[in-house]
Amino acid sequence: MTTGKKLAGLLLLTTALSMPGIALAQGTQGSTGAASGSPTAADDDAGDLLQDVEGLPGEAEGEYEDPDISVPGGSIIVTGRVNRNPERSSTQVVNVLSSEQIARTGEGDIAGALSRVTGLSVVGNGLVYVRGLGDRYSLALLNGLPLPSPEPLSRVVPLDIFPTNVVASSLVQKTYSPNFPGEFGGGVINLTTRAVPDETFVKISGGISGDTETTFQNGYAYYGSEMDWTGFDSGARDIPPAVQSFLDDSFNNGTQIELLDQEQVEGVARFLTPPLFSTLQILGDIRPNFSAGLTAGTALDVGSDGRLGIVATSSLSNSWRNRVISRQEAGPNSPDISDDESDFVTDNNILFNALVGLGLEVGDHTFRFTNLFIRDTVKQASLASFTRPAEFPSFDFLEQNTSWFERQLIDSQLVAELEFDRLSVDLRGGFARTDREAPFNLTYVYGRDSDPPDTIFGDLLSEYAVDLGQQVGSGFQETGVEVVFSDLYEELWYGGIDLSYELADTFTVTTGYAYSDTDRFSERRGFTFDVDIDPNFLRDPDLVFGGNGNPNAITSLQQILFAAGLRTPANLLNATTYNLFDVGLIDQNLQDPAFEAELTIHAGYVQGQLLALDDTLTVQGGVRYEDADQSTTPLGAANPSVGQTILKSDDYWLPALTVTWEPIEDLQIRANGSRTLARPQFRELVQQRYFDPETNRQYAGNPFLTDSELTNAELRLEYYLGGQSSVSVAGFYKDISDPIEVYITPEVGSDFINYANAPGATLYGAEVDLQYSFDLFNLGGFFESKELIFLANYTYTNSEISVGPEDTIAIANSDGTVNNTELATNYFTDGDPLVGQSDHLVNLQVGIEDLDRLQQLTVLVSYASDRVTLRGSNGLSDVVQEPGVNLDLVFRQGFELAGTDLELKLEARNLLGTDHKETQTNNTGLVLQNNSYDVGQSFAASLSVEF
Repeated sequence: MTTGKKLAGLLLLTTALSMPGIALAQGTQGSTGAASGSPTAADDDAGDLLQDVEGLPGEAEGEYEDPDISVPGGSIIVTGRVNRNPERSSTQVVNVLSSEQIARTGEGDIAGALSRVTGLSVVGNGLVYVRGLGDRYSLALLNGLPLPSPEPLSRVVPLDIFPTNVVASSLVQKTYSPNFPGEFGGGVINLTTRAVPDETFVKISGGISGDTETTFQNGYAYYGSEMDWTGFDSGARDIPPAVQSFLDDSFNNGTQIELLDQEQVEGVARFLTPPLFSTLQILGDIRPNFSAGLTAGTALDVGSDGRLGIVATSSLSNSWRNRVISRQEAGPNSPDISDDESDFVTDNNILFNALVGLGLEVGDHTFRFTNLFIRDTVKQASLASFTRPAEFPSFDFLEQNTSWFERQLIDSQLVAELEFDRLSVDLRGGFARTDREAPFNLTYVYGRDSDPPDTIFGDLLSEYAVDLGQQVGSGFQETGVEVVFSDLYEELWYGGIDLSYELADTFTVTTGYAYSDTDRFSERRGFTFDVDIDPNFLRDPDLVFGGNGNPNAITSLQQILFAAGLRTPANLLNATTYNLFDVGLIDQNLQDPAFEAELTIHAGYVQGQLLALDDTLTVQGGVRYEDADQSTTPLGAANPSVGQTILKSDDYWLPALTVTWEPIEDLQIRANGSRTLARPQFRELVQQRYFDPETNRQYAGNPFLTDSELTNAELRLEYYLGGQSSVSVAGFYKDISDPIEVYITPEVGSDFINYANAPGATLYGAEVDLQYSFDLFNLGGFFESKELIFLANYTYTNSEISVGPEDTIAIANSDGTVNNTELATNYFTDGDPLVGQSDHLVNLQVGIEDLDRLQQLTVLVSYASDRVTLRGSNGLSDVVQEPGVNLDLVFRQGFELAGTDLELKLEARNLLGTDHKETQTNNTGLVLQNNSYDVGQSFAASLSVEF
């Protein structure tokens, strides 16, 4: 390799703009001419340049200065080390995924890419668990700045909404340092957005994909609006004025629907079930998924020593997913299933994102302005069949759902990194807002009685009758029609300043202040239809379900509601014979329609970094002080808890110390100790119930939750074999006081979830990580320019809840008061693992790559052992998920066509057909499917072109 190429690689790495948080630098097209990037994973163009360097791609053999890698509070790279590998030169335990490494995994979102990192697993929708600790113990940052969450059940943003095309690198830091916020239980995940390029470029990409459970199969859908395919509603879902007026009156004045006259009630009711949102349709031959993206960047000189750059990227993807979900319930000592459900769900997911970044370098000073927009929409349609043999032995049921969920993130950040000889000043500020809206989510329940006394339903063996809450047959009563509107928004303001001064060549002191203010508003308004039907009407075969071929008979729920709204349906045969309908509405959330929450944190820290013993020993230590005020306030004029704000004020001193010693060349030993915390999330403090459509479970909070405090320790040995080849072994330990756990209480027809502080828990484990590559040059021929890359990691984690026979916990009573005399043993068992923790995590990557051009074939294997997803209680065992083994293949090929660089990517996922399985076993040994469905295999192809 020529010296010019080496210098080009060095220049690219040292001049690319970086964001707070560790980042690998990014530039433009490499000198090899191979295109980089894909519709689902943006490549690190600096990585393409470094493909020409001898050894592992991205690692030069010569001596280079450290790249510009920084976090709030200044660089964490050990000053004086001549090594660009941030995992080696950092004073903390970190894992860094460059965009080239992300591209190698082929994952479409950052959550999937992070699942390949040692000790990390992804649970649910993009929630990343670090070393088995739940998402509440993880901290997610974007360019070193915190993120709000669009999820009602989480204050941590789900990382599956971040497509990899906007991410230049991802850092996972597992040991605490005081320049990070104190809510750092398991680790911090810092995403760095794409940096400003050195050269002008334009990249266009597109791709298709599908899976064996969905593509070209039947599914369910509903019309909605003509713009639904974009993820933006055309306005059809705007709440009608009559409904909005009532919502406002009930919220502000406590107006009860029972106080309205019949005409007013029906005036509201007739707008609540629009046919475009409530008519379920069979969708035949679901088309393949598609994605498209556009990225462009340019830069120009400003003044004598300045450079201004801009990068913009945007992409749209539209995907489908079928699931046939099995859910069962039984009592703790029952040998029989009491609720058996099969739910066919079709999700249409539309993801749109856009990023615009401006960067200015003036001398040693760097300024950047980053703006990110992400909109993630799910249009869901489902039809479930279920039975409840213990309650209704002769009935079976259908439940239809049509839903729309919008998640949106807007984030704007301004950062200034100023260098004045020995003094560094970092100024950071930002505003972010997330929204989640779910309008007109409709549920219909249909019942069929095979043996009713004295009703028409007994003759309808092949038809389902709509039940609307009235008594039917032998006393069956079931809520049949429900419409729900929900809205959530969260705003976050953040600011901070960090000063770092080099007192001597071997000693640096850093101090800083950070402020954040998070405000959340969450509202849910649900209505149940209560329609009284003349019982004589139910026995008239001429009116119900087309008896005797009557063309005017009522055949659907929509007709019943329409008739109820008109009061006197003249078009129906014998309409005047009976007093047919008297429609009513039940306001589900009159007393708990909404809440608002706020978390304000003032923090200051100081830390020092000392180099000793000829730069072989590094000591970094300091302390962070945090003062936090957290409040949750119930809203609504009729809310019995209105004005009863739940206020928590706490302050903490959070010390941390890390010692890094290099006793011999290439061997590094790290030791870390720290204290951190985990606060209750907003919704966990509110007793208001919330229904999660993903799991079909209901949640309610506990206002008496307290903060969890963690004591952390880690010891790690790392040996570097040359290039980026290395092997490391680590042991870690955490002691957690008052960990917050979720537990399940069975209720008829639903799983009711609550929260409580367990008395204590411990977690310990070990990690082994191996990265190795060797040149295949000696094989000659095809292999002359190839290299074999082997990456493997294994994490063992053991966690145990500590519960004594006399320990008590605080549980919220139904009236909002506390019951702090509940025995903890009624909810937790001593020695049980923490929720979400797998004992064993394994990741394996084996790939062959070309050093002269972009050509990669990677085999990826991952395994996670069983983990608890919900804590059982009152005699029921825990709900356990079996993640199992996943096998993926990713192939990337760069080539040139008519002087233009292109990249082809082919993916095959879940080739072993591992399914999603969550089960629960009761005391009789009966195994219940709690949330299980087939996943199938998926395949994708994408093509990108760069100019």
